[in-house]
Amino acid sequence: MQHRTHTCNELRLSDAGKTVELCGWLENVREVSGSLAFAILRDFYGTTQLVLESEEMLSAFRALNKESTIAVTGLVRERDSKNPKIPTGDIEVVPEKLEVLGRCRYNQLPFQVTRSREADEALRLKYRYLDLRNPEVKRNIVLRCNVVAALRAAMQAHNFLEITTPILTASSPEGARDYLVPARKHPGKFYALPQAPQQFKQLLMTSGFDRYFQIAPCFRDEDARGDRSPGEFYQLDMEMAFASQEDVFAVLEDVLPPIFARYGKYDRASSAPFKRISYREAMETYGTDKPDLRIDLTAQDVTRLVEGCGFGPFEGSAVKAVVVSDMTATRKQIDKLCADVEVVSGAKPYWFRLDEKGELVGGIAKFLQDRKDKVVSALGLKPNSFVGLSAGKLGTAQKTMGVLIKQLGLLCPNHMDAEQYAFCWIVDFPMYEIGEESGELEFCHNPFSMPNGGLEILQKAAAGEVDPLSIYAFQYDLVCNGVELSSGAVRNHDPEIMIEAFKLVRLGEEDVKAKFPAMYNAFCYGAPPHAGIAPGVDRMVMLLAGEDSIREVIPFPMNKNAQDLLMGAPSNVEQKQLDELHIRLVPVEQEG
Repeated sequence: MQHRTHTCNELRLSDAGKTVELCGWLENVREVSGSLAFAILRDFYGTTQLVLESEEMLSAFRALNKESTIAVTGLVRERDSKNPKIPTGDIEVVPEKLEVLGRCRYNQLPFQVTRSREADEALRLKYRYLDLRNPEVKRNIVLRCNVVAALRAAMQAHNFLEITTPILTASSPEGARDYLVPARKHPGKFYALPQAPQQFKQLLMTSGFDRYFQIAPCFRDEDARGDRSPGEFYQLDMEMAFASQEDVFAVLEDVLPPIFARYGKYDRASSAPFKRISYREAMETYGTDKPDLRIDLTAQDVTRLVEGCGFGPFEGSAVKAVVVSDMTATRKQIDKLCADVEVVSGAKPYWFRLDEKGELVGGIAKFLQDRKDKVVSALGLKPNSFVGLSAGKLGTAQKTMGVLIKQLGLLCPNHMDAEQYAFCWIVDFPMYEIGEESGELEFCHNPFSMPNGGLEILQKAAAGEVDPLSIYAFQYDLVCNGVELSSGAVRNHDPEIMIEAFKLVRLGEEDVKAKFPAMYNAFCYGAPPHAGIAPGVDRMVMLLAGEDSIREVIPFPMNKNAQDLLMGAPSNVEQKQLDELHIRLVPVEQEG
């Protein structure tokens, strides 16, 4: 068995004169002359400089490739030229003995380990074990471990029990595509990997457990984004019996701020209570249901103000505006801003300025000259103000404005207090929406949510007395710095209300019983009111680390195409395996 007396981050000046044993990876060798060289030994904890002064040691190290794993025994001494940038910078070790524990057999590495983040992402993912040797990359994974441990401790302190739920379960309409697993003993049938432990945690409440949580793995076959990893992700899943929306808020408002303040890139986090914003207010004021409250810019409706101005895109459209005071951006920066907004939102923004002389200039200013005083007064413009605008159908105008506000916050630091974690709750989500693909009524958020108004409001909607789109649900999102951390809800625990809710989306009682048999039957035995939420662990750590990509905080992430380049997944399997599962592969016909 290998033995080390110290780690590579442990030795100090007080250790001078000791004989020590160190283990680690050979990061670099720098020869000063034919009889002197310096080597850097790195382990999980840090680095130590080695001084090679004998021909025997020089020859032994010359024979090694970088990243070989070695053990050295040697004398600690004070460095002549100290390095204040590292904890071990006052000392060096003169090796007397070298043992090669794991030889690197390649002269050329795919990338320099300590600069791996500069390499192509595909290369980093293929050689992730080398990428993770980079202390900067490893630091994010260590952060993740510490955050998960802190979350567990905080939840246990609030009397939540950690209970694991099944990974192989039944397919259910959660909103995203399932990952299906063929059942060998049941030809033609499939398990599904859970998109979330939603039904199981509600069943636990029905079973008489009062407070449940787990760091839950979830599986969804959906496309990647900067803040969403394809395949699998983890969430702090929790549920509370005999609880209201405010009870859930109180727990998270107590659990999260200390963790964000302790482990985050910024040491400021919102204190309780977090700001509550209704969904409709968020869309009107910020242009998004994921507002970044670090930005002090908000939207105004100017549809009537600009009506009949002669600018084509405004005619018959909803028009939104955002005013930016003291904006010093150049025309080149404004053009880039507009181009970036159009790429993200899919719609073109517009603009004009009030210059230092009090004149409307630039962009669409010429269309507003006949109502200049009215525009200046209505928008409260002061000299050197910039006005950004969006237009189109209401949803398009809001979405474009949301992107514009975000980009303006990044461009104008005087309007963004960036170094903090600003939390808010988005509440009062619509129970239903019109599906973009189906064009029919669908659940907006979560089919198991309690409608505000209960059974009565659903019956009125079924009778045509109430527009289903006007029904709110006890649903809520937790947002931090413009990133949705979680969705949650007060659950619909009454079978009668559940059936009525599903009728509006064309699913009858028999459909509900067939799709959710366990939950429906359990609720028929008397279920307590309950509520819950599930903040995403990956997104939390991404925010805490100050990363733009969620893949930087996942030990072994997939790429944007849901491929594991390290292990080669997804991969082909043997025909024997397919036969055992009663599966036959059919070639996909090529169009044209």
